[in-house]
Amino acid sequence: MDDVMDIDGSMYAQVKIRATFYPKFENEKSDQEIRTRMIEMVSKGLATLEVSLKHSGSLFMYAGSEGGAYAKNSFGNIYTAVGVFVLGRVFREAWGSEAERVQAEFNEFLERNRMCISMELVTAVLGDHGQRPKEDFVVVTAVTELGNGKPKFYSTPEIIAFCRNWRLPTNHVWLFSTRKAVTSFFAAFDALSEEGTATTVCRAFDEVADISIPGSKDHVKEQGEILEGIVGRIVSHESSKHMEKVLKGIPPPPMEGAGLDLGPSLREICAANRSDETQQIKALLKGVGSSFCPDHSDWLGTGAGDAHSRNAGQSVVSKFLQSHPADFSTTKLQEVVRLMREKRLPAAFKCYPNYHKHDSMSSDNVFYKMVIHVRSDSAFQRYQKEMKSKPGLWPLYRGFFVDFNLFKANKKRAAEIAKNKSTVVDNDGGCSISGRHGLAEEDANLMIKLKFLTYKLRTFLIRNGLPILFKQGPTAYKTYYLRQMKIWGTSAGKQRELSKMLDEWAVYIKRKCGSKQLSSSVYLSEAEPFLQQYAKRSPHNQALIGSAGNLVMAENFMAIVEGGRDEEGDLEKESVPSSPSASVVDSMPKAEGLIVFFPGLPGSAKSALCKELLKAPGGFGDDRPVQSLMGDLVKGKYWQKVTNERRKKPYSIMLADKNAPNVEVWRQIEDMCHRTRANAVPVIPDSEGTESNPFSLDALAVFMFRVLQRANHPGNLDKNSANAGYVLLMFYHLYEGKTRREFECELVERFRSLVKIPLLTSERNPLPDPVKSILEDGIDLYNRHTGRHGRLESNKGAYTKEWAKWEKQLREILFGNAQYLNSIQVSFESALKEVSEQLRRIARGEYKTPEYMTPDSGKRKIAAITFAAITLPVLDIKALLDNLAGKHKKAGAFLKDKNLENSINKAHVTLAHKRSHGVTAVANYGTFLHKQVPVDITALIFTDKMAAFEAFPGSVEGERVIPKNEWPHVTLWTAEGVGGKEANLLSKLHLEGKATRVTIDPPATIHGALEFY
Repeated sequence: MDDVMDIDGSMYAQVKIRATFYPKFENEKSDQEIRTRMIEMVSKGLATLEVSLKHSGSLFMYAGSEGGAYAKNSFGNIYTAVGVFVLGRVFREAWGSEAERVQAEFNEFLERNRMCISMELVTAVLGDHGQRPKEDFVVVTAVTELGNGKPKFYSTPEIIAFCRNWRLPTNHVWLFSTRKAVTSFFAAFDALSEEGTATTVCRAFDEVADISIPGSKDHVKEQGEILEGIVGRIVSHESSKHMEKVLKGIPPPPMEGAGLDLGPSLREICAANRSDETQQIKALLKGVGSSFCPDHSDWLGTGAGDAHSRNAGQSVVSKFLQSHPADFSTTKLQEVVRLMREKRLPAAFKCYPNYHKHDSMSSDNVFYKMVIHVRSDSAFQRYQKEMKSKPGLWPLYRGFFVDFNLFKANKKRAAEIAKNKSTVVDNDGGCSISGRHGLAEEDANLMIKLKFLTYKLRTFLIRNGLPILFKQGPTAYKTYYLRQMKIWGTSAGKQRELSKMLDEWAVYIKRKCGSKQLSSSVYLSEAEPFLQQYAKRSPHNQALIGSAGNLVMAENFMAIVEGGRDEEGDLEKESVPSSPSASVVDSMPKAEGLIVFFPGLPGSAKSALCKELLKAPGGFGDDRPVQSLMGDLVKGKYWQKVTNERRKKPYSIMLADKNAPNVEVWRQIEDMCHRTRANAVPVIPDSEGTESNPFSLDALAVFMFRVLQRANHPGNLDKNSANAGYVLLMFYHLYEGKTRREFECELVERFRSLVKIPLLTSERNPLPDPVKSILEDGIDLYNRHTGRHGRLESNKGAYTKEWAKWEKQLREILFGNAQYLNSIQVSFESALKEVSEQLRRIARGEYKTPEYMTPDSGKRKIAAITFAAITLPVLDIKALLDNLAGKHKKAGAFLKDKNLENSINKAHVTLAHKRSHGVTAVANYGTFLHKQVPVDITALIFTDKMAAFEAFPGSVEGERVIPKNEWPHVTLWTAEGVGGKEANLLSKLHLEGKATRVTIDPPATIHGALEFY
């Protein structure tokens, strides 16, 4: 169909945005910084914090029978068929005998008003997440007006009003509009982050929130106790008033379909149709009924064959961009697509025939559906930066689907289009997820996602770890899960407990499955019974697991997903670090051996460095022997050879003289470290990087220049290599998709160290235009070549002549700019000296690991909390004891031989403990967090086994800090074998005449900070 439309001056394009989910705004702050800003805004009355449950399912969007049904990055498949069926059943349950009429009205309403609703689709038939749901259901998470301008997202009160009118399921939402409420919320989450379940979390939030709106679907009854997480976002301060008005004006709707025969369920239909995906789709659409889904063409096409039998290809996208925009929305969408292509963002623009318009098509009038599929979160980050410099640019949405029409317009219609376009004015359209309401854009888009460990241990540690466990073995699996827990900031105690459990799981599942990997889509069939048995051993294990045992057997009714698609794309996702910082938090211990390796490109001087390091007097400053293996001289598997040499000399320092450019190699090195008791040190060329590559074009030019000056290179990559430029580009693209910060931080995360080779002088002129152009031409040619031929060598395929011409020009231009390229390089002697010094520090165990931030690592500074306490200065406590010993004989006699001067290293007044007083009691101290609290010390009470100060906290900013502890005190000393908790009994022992009390009158006042522990 795309072959019949030639581009000329009469070609126009017109779009209809059919579905969008919220833009993915990447906060550049850590979780702690986001929390601080949220608390500040709420405290000043500028905003309200809105929190909602994150159900464990898949994104499903619906724009009506005409507008279409969409999953996260696709349509016309089993995911959307399941979604339509479940949504259609919602209407039957809510409206009963009126359902078919309302379904038709709803479709017409969405089309007439150009709207889309987004939902979390929670079902047991599309693969396992954290827990198989007891029921299949949807929860509406967004309502969007698509109109003729930028999509406008409803506020949560508007969503609830919309859903109650149509009797659609809503989410559980909490509003926190005061400082006390918002600080208590964050404290409650921290107290529950490592063991919270749906019941405990919802109960705690209900107690501290200003407003709680329960969801239409009870998480415990419908999905289960395992709760994925929560989403918090800043909304208007007026949101609470708006919400109260909606709740009073529109009561929860009745369920008129209760007790009626609604026909076969989703699970029954999937179980009865097991031949292939198409059969299941047909059966599900038939089960939906014609009133809700009269047109099946998105799934089945208009005749023989599948609607998705052919992606129309990039030529259609090109024609779309070259066509005149017929309206404002088309102009803006062309801007989005054009920028994404120009910046080479990791995204695909997939176009399919729009079969809804089959009868309207002609040679000069064609219709398509476009899926804007963002393949990496880095695309959102880079696009967000573009938005800051281009204020009129529309956001990049998650779940982005567009209908567009390419047509030829005569002069009359072209004039009408021009007239209509001149009258259009852009509206804001609510481009922020919560509406601006006077908030700065950065604040309006402020969002935080918080997940619970009980969910993450199932999905990230068990499910996502399966490929590593079965392909690389238990050692690599242990490395994986320990790294994940470190990224999350999991407490040391939980890490130990989970490590014990996961090691046992690894043995169990390997023994049961042998070499055949357990499928990720049904991993709970094995994991749930294992977790249940593990939890039964002790209450401690039960808290670790959260909940287990309510297994829904899904094998007989799983939807058939052909081609192994994973619509959510979360099956093997690993967290990628994103921003290093200079502060020191960890040190790299000295191990028995050391492996120095080089994630770089040819021409980065690694072999020259290895040669000099090998013959340096004194080696690395200790007694360990230094050896080197050059990759170009090793026959067979290089890293296996390194492993063998490490086993022979485990105490040695190995210089691995070979480029190590990807995660697969890094994992081998990690495994080698565990097996041979060594640390590994990545050594990388220093470079600024680009938006999508950790190495800049300046660095690439220097690497190529160096390679083209080499002679008689062992690997035959030198000036005599006809395809040297292509090989360098191939290595360069192995790093594509990572920014410099992501690249460095992933290495630090894996190996706790990083050495940089000085490469380019800081004060240098920009890259000459001819050099920059030839490199960009090469990158473009490489992308075209690999897009067509994959990894085929450059002397083969359709671009052989272009490669030969480019290689020749590359040499001419680089050598023509030799003076510049030589001048911008740091001398080898300086680079060697710097690398040697860094490696010596590491070898001596003196290296300090830089702190780094990851998407989840904000919780590094937000550890799971157990109790609230006021921490008092130890020096003040000791001074008070000295004073008492001098004034009171009894006190002096008691303290004489206790050596408290040296034994007291911390002092605090416990206010509440979550085990004794509950999560809410601890969380309510959040409003005083980090603030100085005056504490009156009124007495010293002691026995021969323990001693404590009696303590009474005072007020902060006029509000009294009231302890939940029955007797607030500061434990000073306990005899050997006596637990600190026993000091709680001292007041009672005094009343019984079994303890001595020395009154302090007037009381001594000591100030301390209120903190969570």
